[in-house]
Amino acid sequence: MSAKKQNHHNSLGVFFLTFNSEYQPFFQPPSWIIGPVWMVLYTMIAISFSIFLTKINEIDYFAIIVILFLIQLALNFTWSGVFNSANYLMSSLMILGMVIFTTIYAWLIYEHAPTASKLVWPYIAWVCFAGIINVAYYLNDITD
Repeated sequence: MSAKKQNHHNSLGVFFLTFNSEYQPFFQPPSWIIGPVWMVLYTMIAISFSIFLTKINEIDYFAIIVILFLIQLALNFTWSGVFNSANYLMSSLMILGMVIFTTIYAWLIYEHAPTASKLVWPYIAWVCFAGIINVAYYLNDITD
């Protein structure tokens, strides 16, 4: 495998897992942009979910929507560890799950909370883009 997992500690002793690969798709954004993009996306997701929670009496299948949202969020939080371990097939499947569950979430809440739905559309687009990058790593890995 072309990727290597590296463990680092910062000055506070906090453990970080970083990714080191000789391969990088030409369309992968620079690493300095990833953090700010995710900060904006997580903020939008939090606002979306907050708006959604105010519609508890208006939205059908409320509990199912919450479960789907929490599953996609769990997939999102665990994805980087799987990707950084160079398990690209599993991380690609996780991205597929994130896209499917978030799209269902956005579709089911759109009628009663269109703003909450629209707030996750950039997240869906970014995760799809991440999926393309993930597949590029996978294809590179299986051809090595």
